[in-house]
Amino acid sequence: MAREVEDLERRSETAARLFDVRRIIGGLFVVYGVIVTIAGIFASDADLKKAQDININLWTGIAMLILGLVFLLWLRLSPTIPPPAPEEAPADAGGTQE
Repeated sequence: MAREVEDLERRSETAARLFDVRRIIGGLFVVYGVIVTIAGIFASDADLKKAQDININLWTGIAMLILGLVFLLWLRLSPTIPPPAPEEAPADAGGTQE
């Protein structure tokens, strides 16, 4: 029984790290940033003329890449710590004394 509880706790910690919102948002911004940056690198003269000779795709793609990397760096520097198991919680958490 104790082995099953330890296994479930380990799975819960893994799920908490895996589904952290910072990982999902950072990953999506990096993927979309790469796509938009590539579109900016291969922009045609007609596309640039529409945007008054500003390569908006390139600059937006770079900004998205930077933002995505900031989210992933934030995740790396401040990882998710799962809440303690009920057995580890302090007994005086309610503030009542007998």
